[in-house]
Amino acid sequence: MKHRSIALFTCWYGPYPWYFPYFIHSCGYNPSIDFIIITDNTEPIPHKPENVKIIYKTLDEIKTIASEKLGFEVNIDYPYKLCDFKPAYGFLFPEIIAGFDFWGIEDIDIVYGNIRAFITDEMLSEYDVISSRHDYITGSFCLFRNNQYINTLFMQSRDYREVFSSATHFCFDECSFLFARLTNGDSILNYTDNIQSMTYVVKKEEAEGKLKAFFDFMIIEGTPGRICFDKGQLSYKNMYEVMFYHLIKLKVDCKKPIILNPIPETYYFTPTKILKKIK
Repeated sequence: MKHRSIALFTCWYGPYPWYFPYFIHSCGYNPSIDFIIITDNTEPIPHKPENVKIIYKTLDEIKTIASEKLGFEVNIDYPYKLCDFKPAYGFLFPEIIAGFDFWGIEDIDIVYGNIRAFITDEMLSEYDVISSRHDYITGSFCLFRNNQYINTLFMQSRDYREVFSSATHFCFDECSFLFARLTNGDSILNYTDNIQSMTYVVKKEEAEGKLKAFFDFMIIEGTPGRICFDKGQLSYKNMYEVMFYHLIKLKVDCKKPIILNPIPETYYFTPTKILKKIK
């Protein structure tokens, strides 16, 4: 049976980081999903699988596209500001996502396991937005149904014009920095004075019965160690399979990274290293 199609987006500007080969390697184990990198980096990517697509656009080109399509001057004067624009990628790049059932946002500081083991066709049939955390929309991985309503969902925020026209980073793609409060169980709908982030918009629209959203914790973050990549599957402590490992802390704590070359079918994450074998 043919899967419902998925395209995952990320934008990257500048040299690729040391952990990028592990991201690319793990994408190859998810051949039914397209991974799209918009970048100005023209350096060859060794061992790039066919399902990783590179689209060359400068930051100024994206700024021009966004300003023309949104109808006002946007501010994208530094690459990290693109995080605020992630929920608008479906609106800004319709030619890229044409024909896909879902499009999604992602980062490259990720090693994927078996995505389809977690994102099933049944889920894709039922839900319009799928987050990889239980408490808020995640910029590292979130899926959106490819239709006009969902592709313009970000416009339901009263603040999106302010967010897109300001140089400030608002964490609009996630929860406007309310991480700790949401993780502790608070409802984002109680924070009406904050910037209305995508988590706020999705929760509000869901409460009004306009969409169906799925929130569940399917990932590993931090540096717990005891994580194994084995032929496209990720497991923690040989007990729990996970969809991906977010290297947000490991990429900093790994002071002297050594890239396994070639990257083997099986390798391990400690709190500070990536190893071929665990003693």
